Amino acid sequence: MAGGVQIKKPAQVIAMRKAGLVVAEVLARMADEVRPGVTTGQLDSIARQMLAERGASSNFLNYGADWGYPPYPGVACISPNEVIVHGIPGDRELAEGDIVSFDFGAIIDGWHGDAARTFRVGAVSPEVDALVETTRESMWAGIGAMRLGGRVGDISHAIEQAIVARGDYGITREYTGHGIGTEMHQDPDVPNYGRAGRGRKVTEGLVLAIEPMVVLGTEDSVTLDDDWTVVTRDGKWAAHWENTVTATPDGLWVLTELDGGEAELVARGLPFGPLSD
Repeated sequence: MAGGVQIKKPAQVIAMRKAGLVVAEVLARMADEVRPGVTTGQLDSIARQMLAERGASSNFLNYGADWGYPPYPGVACISPNEVIVHGIPGDRELAEGDIVSFDFGAIIDGWHGDAARTFRVGAVSPEVDALVETTRESMWAGIGAMRLGGRVGDISHAIEQAIVARGDYGITREYTGHGIGTEMHQDPDVPNYGRAGRGRKVTEGLVLAIEPMVVLGTEDSVTLDDDWTVVTRDGKWAAHWENTVTATPDGLWVLTELDGGEAELVARGLPFGPLSD
């Protein structure tokens, strides 16, 4: 740890990739399982089974118990429509035209992976489709701004600019990206807005979870009585995308994409830089 920030050796980042691949596999399965009529609880059950099959444990299940929160009861945060983050899986059925954010993590050999996707449930309205795509694009803009010698603020600024360029959206400020390693949430925070050139320097071995949350209305949110579920105050819909990423001497490595992020990075003219044993 350096100044509260955990810097990993190359072998440790490679170990994190194992957890990241489990996360990527589960998210890929969710893309097939999300459909009208499925409940958020059923999706959580599938994710639990996949964790067990891969010998991984959940970094979401029972989260919060150590500091007095109600223990989180799922292995995923499943957040439909007006739920920004931390939706608890249960009996809520997804309907045609909905969206649902699936935030998921895994632990392998003590190392964490964490990522989120917002899925469309069947056909969605053009406005909602644009929201989902704006959030996805802003995540990749943030990833593309991560480079050795740069600053965390470069990532934050790129995310904000990508959102602002696409329309009048609310950017959730209360919840941010974060460092990740032997714990799911570590320093530094990675806000989804800010000035370039500010914040911690990006160095080899720094691994970040980059995760914009974007809303159709204002950024104002309310936490429900379960102490977890965060919804928009105005009832407008929200989207959430996240990946766990590191910068290497050769480029970027997205630990929670099946291909390490290669296809997206190359398409954007960005260097792909995986580590090898």
